[in-house]
Amino acid sequence: MKFELTILGCGSAVPTSKRNCAAQVLQVLERYFLIDCGEGTQHQLRRFRIPYNKINHIFISHLHGDHFFGLIGLLSTLSLQNRRGALHIYADSRLQELLEFQLNLLHSRLGYPLVFHSLGREEEVIYEDRVLTVTAFPLLHRKEAPVSGFLFREKERERSVRKEMTDAWQVPVSFMQHLKRGEDFVTPEGERVPNERLTFPPPPVRSYAYMTDTLYRETFAEYVKGADLLYHEATYGKEAEALARTTFHSTAGQAALLARNAGAGKLLLGHFSARYPDPACLLPEARVLFPDTEICTDGDVFSVPLKKRSNFLSF
Repeated sequence: MKFELTILGCGSAVPTSKRNCAAQVLQVLERYFLIDCGEGTQHQLRRFRIPYNKINHIFISHLHGDHFFGLIGLLSTLSLQNRRGALHIYADSRLQELLEFQLNLLHSRLGYPLVFHSLGREEEVIYEDRVLTVTAFPLLHRKEAPVSGFLFREKERERSVRKEMTDAWQVPVSFMQHLKRGEDFVTPEGERVPNERLTFPPPPVRSYAYMTDTLYRETFAEYVKGADLLYHEATYGKEAEALARTTFHSTAGQAALLARNAGAGKLLLGHFSARYPDPACLLPEARVLFPDTEICTDGDVFSVPLKKRSNFLSF
């Protein structure tokens, strides 16, 4: 039941000896999603032992090089390793033009289909399966490179049957699916048995939000309301707030303020400028506003555990 994030790169435009460019992998119940793909991402996938042949969906926030320059190399490697299954890419439509130009110019051919999904400038669900949805939403960066954030959210599970209670009320097997969907049980004598007596509630859904390369706007908190885990860029500290504004980035304090306004569970800071050899200096600035804040380093793994449900039985 894993819901686990691995940081492959937490640097910004210029990689350093300690920080790769932007990339991370989210694992949700054995599904692997790659989020951004900066230069060197495939090396990081190997280094941190991510089974990258299991990655079927790649989400690119925007078309600045530190967020996608590693993509063409990864696509080529997957082809050389005889990948056959389709690979879905969610990005600005210009990325499809660019990749096709590179492949055509070099007379290269991938051994698997690439399926492109163009990101718009409205909040919308861009991926859905039986266990989760992915919603893209617009952020505010440079006009030539519109940015999307991403919210990964589990779907609510069915309720779990309390076998000792269904046995006591002699609930037929044929009604179990109705119980799991939250329906009350009516006995042959006409007595209504509330569903909560016969089932356990499902565990709360888990969620992860990714926000990078953006000016701070209070309204953006609405996109990620209640996210269990929130990654937000903190390219600069408060002392460089004017520079953050002119480069369309955020400070650590602004990231913390957004996390507080969103009611997030935990905040992860990343996308650090190369001017900070040790970005831990940004942590106090954020924790003043949002105590549950962590600094990302390449290779960090963050899990969102299933919350325990109550075993209290009501009669």
